[in-house]
Amino acid sequence: QFANEREYDVGTNLPNNLPIDDSEIQDYINDLKLTAANKDIAPHAHQVDAITHALSCRRTLLLSPTASGKSLIIYVLMRRWLDENPDSKMLIIVPTISLVSQLHSDFADYANKTDWNADDMVHKIYGGQEKTTNKRVVISTWQSIYKQPKKYFDQFSGVIGDECHQFKAKSLTSIMTKLRDCPYRIGTTGTLDGSQCHKLVIEGLFGPVYKVTSTKKLMDKKLLTNLDIDCLLLSYPEHVRQQHKRMTYQEEIDWIVTNPERNEFITNLTSNLKGNTLVLFQFVEKHGKPLFEMIKERCPDRKCFFVYGGTDVDAREEVRRIAEEEDSAIIVASYGTFSTGISIRRLHNVVFSSPSKSRIRVLQSIGRQLRKSEHKEIAKLYDLGDDIHWKSYKNHTLRHFSERLKIYDAEGFN
Repeated sequence: QFANEREYDVGTNLPNNLPIDDSEIQDYINDLKLTAANKDIAPHAHQVDAITHALSCRRTLLLSPTASGKSLIIYVLMRRWLDENPDSKMLIIVPTISLVSQLHSDFADYANKTDWNADDMVHKIYGGQEKTTNKRVVISTWQSIYKQPKKYFDQFSGVIGDECHQFKAKSLTSIMTKLRDCPYRIGTTGTLDGSQCHKLVIEGLFGPVYKVTSTKKLMDKKLLTNLDIDCLLLSYPEHVRQQHKRMTYQEEIDWIVTNPERNEFITNLTSNLKGNTLVLFQFVEKHGKPLFEMIKERCPDRKCFFVYGGTDVDAREEVRRIAEEEDSAIIVASYGTFSTGISIRRLHNVVFSSPSKSRIRVLQSIGRQLRKSEHKEIAKLYDLGDDIHWKSYKNHTLRHFSERLKIYDAEGFN
């Protein structure tokens, strides 16, 4: 529009789309002999569509909801790219340490019936790991490499950014700008935060957004577990509401998460839920730890785990593995460690114990429990809101609760 008004000519040097035959991609996928947990699998139509689109555009941002099988899409794209560029290396960037390990183990799982070996081909980088390698695929957290010099990035001609809504814009821009000769750029995300600015920043680095499918469509096709959301609004007595009117946001949050009666309510709720339960909290010292101690004391016969930023990567992976084999485990985890990317099929319940209005955090957290499993018919989410309003004044977290209801409504959840 700017150029047209001033009669400027505009040219781009983006690579032209490569016309790719759908049947050729399908044949290639068949040749990969994909497996999951030692069983043969075939990608769903939406996954094949995303793979075909990414291979033909070579620059795109795949918007595909949590539990829609993004790691399989990434695996096929990575394999195809390695085959087509035998002398090149690929960089896969993820936001968390847990995702580095999980993606590596997913790749090993998919390649189980072939001679492609994930340990030989893939190098993992997170805090303290060696940055240089001869392996052809590098999976790294963005935090580990964004300060590396330009020269370091010259070795890569393909990049995939997984869950790229979580990258700090400045650090991601720094990495992507240093990847000078890198025509192949694919981003994946389950959620954009709804702001135009956020979308434009990520589109500028990877390419135009391509919507692969939606959570509601996957539920309707029975590819995801159906979700029931119980919105529990905790009402406080009148004298308490009057006493705490006009608190600042921070004062209100501190008061809510340290409220003994509220924590007692969460403990009662959690201990009475059947199946594996994930309790998500925001603050480690003042909320997560006390809550975990209360739940552990109440449920001596159940396996209880506590996961936060300080839990090392192997222990997190172990918790995930144990939860897959249990049917009544309780995981008390911080949003930061367990809201994005972590995959637990046998997860029956999620409890939001700390209030949040972040669209990304809410939808990513919900995604943790939507994966299909023969061990569950339906997934349950318990969303706690706090009503401390006084007369016409609505408290901060009550307003955030309303925002979450709008998100659930927009996504078509029950």
